[in-house]
Amino acid sequence: MNKFTEMLEEKLMPIASRVASNKYLIAIRDGFALALPLLIIGAIHLLLANLPITGYPAFMAGIFGPNWATFFVIPFNATMAIMAIFVVLGIAYSLAGQFELDQISTAVIALVSFLIITPLNMMVTPAAGDPIAVGDVIPFTWIGSRGLFVGILTAIFATLIVRFVVRKNWVISMPDGVPPTVAKGFSALIPAVIVFTLFNLLRLLMTFTSFGTVHDMIFNVLQTPLTALGATLPATLVANFFIGLFWVFGIHGANIVGAVMGPIWLSLSADNLNAFQAGQPLPNIITQQFQELYLQLGGSGSTLSLALIMLFLTKSQLLKKLGKLAILPGLFNINEPITFGVPIVLNPLMMIPFILTPMILAVFVYYWTALGFVPRPSGVIIPWTTPPIIGGLLMAGIPGAITQLIELVISFFIYYPFIMAVDKQYLNQELEAQHHEETASV
Repeated sequence: MNKFTEMLEEKLMPIASRVASNKYLIAIRDGFALALPLLIIGAIHLLLANLPITGYPAFMAGIFGPNWATFFVIPFNATMAIMAIFVVLGIAYSLAGQFELDQISTAVIALVSFLIITPLNMMVTPAAGDPIAVGDVIPFTWIGSRGLFVGILTAIFATLIVRFVVRKNWVISMPDGVPPTVAKGFSALIPAVIVFTLFNLLRLLMTFTSFGTVHDMIFNVLQTPLTALGATLPATLVANFFIGLFWVFGIHGANIVGAVMGPIWLSLSADNLNAFQAGQPLPNIITQQFQELYLQLGGSGSTLSLALIMLFLTKSQLLKKLGKLAILPGLFNINEPITFGVPIVLNPLMMIPFILTPMILAVFVYYWTALGFVPRPSGVIIPWTTPPIIGGLLMAGIPGAITQLIELVISFFIYYPFIMAVDKQYLNQELEAQHHEETASV
């Protein structure tokens, strides 16, 4: 086992280090981190407008009138429904900082570029008659979840073009006496003109293709296949395998894998949320909420049950004290005390349940949901720090809370034999140390 661990460390660590330090993955992670609080706020407002409680709409309409839901829908439209805009700004801002460019101007250039290639029209169907095209509008269709991949690519390429122009020194330099704000504005002028022209040419070229727009091309060629792949159980198992494996070597696996899978899981959540809002069947079992609330009970590795075992069933003082320390953050899905305290990092014995537990839970919850024992995630984005049971209740009602309880039992039985073996080792070491102290004192 030690040789196997050494081999994995030798082969995996260089790859993981390169992935963790990749500028583009860091920028994508930062972009979604910027958008996440806004998405949570928007999703909560949508949930309040569509609470699945019998008589709730009639009750609210009786108090606030027939248009009561508008109060909640408008904040949703101003946040989650335009998530691609926030993602573009966040990614470009982060990447510009890593390239030592002016972050604000680069982020704005990226956003304008995104709007240039976004169709400024939409089809509207009157109450009676055929659909008609309405121009001079920004449709929610392409600035929400369906525009995420175009937004990601736009932010990256716009920033790279700005970087190229700046490196060539194709900028307007102002004298020293000019205020810094004015100087920055003029220095961004030429890069902005070049970027806007290139993206406008791209928009024009796409009108001569069968797709018509960049958004249609990316959505059909790239986003739809990737999203369909991400919605499968095998892809989820692979993602969670690498999350656990990276953590075993002390690397934040959720951040690394999330930079790749996050946009896909978020897009799947948005599809469910749109269906939930429209009162239609929810299309996806696997979403961001499935990953964060069902497979990370207590943090990566689903270690909340492990913390409970250490707190109540272990005999060694080390693990008992560690259980007391880990239980409170574990309730909020933070498990670094366990990861580095047991430890799980570079521990050949504990790496087995740490990697396997989320994968086993993924199989259980996937088929448990497919068989109809628990509803599919509504798509409402719930903070990943939401304690288990409460998170399940918010995501899928009482069946969601019961599902998380069952998961805690499953993970308990997976972790139990492994942690008790570790406990026995620590207990023997403590007894030996105590014996040596008593012998030395005689």
